[in-house]
Amino acid sequence: MYVCGPTVYNHPHIGHAKSYVSFDVIVRYLRYLGNIVLYVQNITDVGHLTDDADEGEDRIEKQSKLDRVHPMELVDFYTQSWIEDMDKLGNLRPNISPRATGHIVEQIELVKKLLEKKLAYEVNGSVYFDVHGFREYGRLSGRNVEELEAGKRVEVKSEKRHPADFALWKKAERGHIMQWSSPWGMGFPGWHVECSAMSMKYLGEQFDIHGGGIDNQFPHHDCEIAQSEGAIGKKPFVKYWLHNNMVTVDVQKMGKSLGNFVTLKEAFQKWDPMVIRFFVLQSHYRSTLDFSDEALGAATQGFERLAGNVNRYRSYLKNVETVSEGPGLVEPFLSIQRQFYDSLDDDFNTPQAIALLFEVTKRTNEICEGRGQTRHPFNMREIERIFYRDGAEQILGLDFSEKAPPSLWSDSELGKIIDLLIDLRAELRARKLWDVSDKIRTGLSKIGILLEDGKKGTTWRKV
Repeated sequence: MYVCGPTVYNHPHIGHAKSYVSFDVIVRYLRYLGNIVLYVQNITDVGHLTDDADEGEDRIEKQSKLDRVHPMELVDFYTQSWIEDMDKLGNLRPNISPRATGHIVEQIELVKKLLEKKLAYEVNGSVYFDVHGFREYGRLSGRNVEELEAGKRVEVKSEKRHPADFALWKKAERGHIMQWSSPWGMGFPGWHVECSAMSMKYLGEQFDIHGGGIDNQFPHHDCEIAQSEGAIGKKPFVKYWLHNNMVTVDVQKMGKSLGNFVTLKEAFQKWDPMVIRFFVLQSHYRSTLDFSDEALGAATQGFERLAGNVNRYRSYLKNVETVSEGPGLVEPFLSIQRQFYDSLDDDFNTPQAIALLFEVTKRTNEICEGRGQTRHPFNMREIERIFYRDGAEQILGLDFSEKAPPSLWSDSELGKIIDLLIDLRAELRARKLWDVSDKIRTGLSKIGILLEDGKKGTTWRKV
């Protein structure tokens, strides 16, 4: 499985969380089913121009000039930022994270092969792919060359034979820092050729899954198909293409180029990383996800409720003297188990899987309270393993650690209980039973309730 990775010229944002959490769950579930998954996710550190095509500045080099640092220093800094934020989200690290600049040789060899097959042409030190030489160009997005040419304006100074042709290698203009020697002179690779060269190097000329954002479907992935299949022959380059949809802000795509993004580092200051992961998984990977403070607030409440109930059940299993260990699960747990895996089998439907986890916690709460199916012989620890350790944590990647179980009482009810203890303590003090009254004060302090004695009596506050 190959997933197009980040262009590392800024910190990752919420939109990246949507993409890479989604593919992380796909990898997790495929492995859970017993597949051996070789997961490759590249780092784009050269060649991604500002217009996503063949014009404009290299994004890395443009940002390095603004920051007044060498491009590779910029790349190293933001690559480390990327790794830190993906780790906090709970994403498994890819098996291989190749950098585009580390595979210049492979990219040049691929361009040479396309030139030999007359699917590309060289002009003034740049090399372009001839889309008219590949009849199926645009098949992934459903576009055709005629539509593309009609929608583009040919610049007077354009070197291309056709407006839809795309760059495989670009000549480095004077002052361009990132450049390499090639048979066509000093230059740098085109963005599209990088992923073809790196994916085929590590996964072969044909592999199972290629993923990326829906905005990469065209032109990036259509160009990958054309140059890869043009080089290797008629067999399909990729068996299955998966595209996640985007995060929106007021119905507009969130992105660095639009300036409406919220970095993950900013988001982590307000919300737990697991809340953001939970927020992402509440939408299907192919659906849009609208970001707002209100939406994250709702996700916070939902995640804390789920995590609290999971930990409540785990505490119950630790503390009960005997745990029923019958032959296995009974209805409705068997039904929920079937539905949970059916939802993931149905195009990785994580929103439905999460809804089923809430159904499980509803029933485990009944067990904790001595209701529900406790009269039936079934393995209560198996419920925790199947739904919480395997389903929620191993497959969905949710981390419930250090989440306190939900309170059995509201704040007003808790206040009444504390007031009752204060009255009892006052009576004990009046009887000069100091040791017993001190136990009440000490016990409450251990759970964060501080008693303060004053002229008007005893008051309390949370600490």
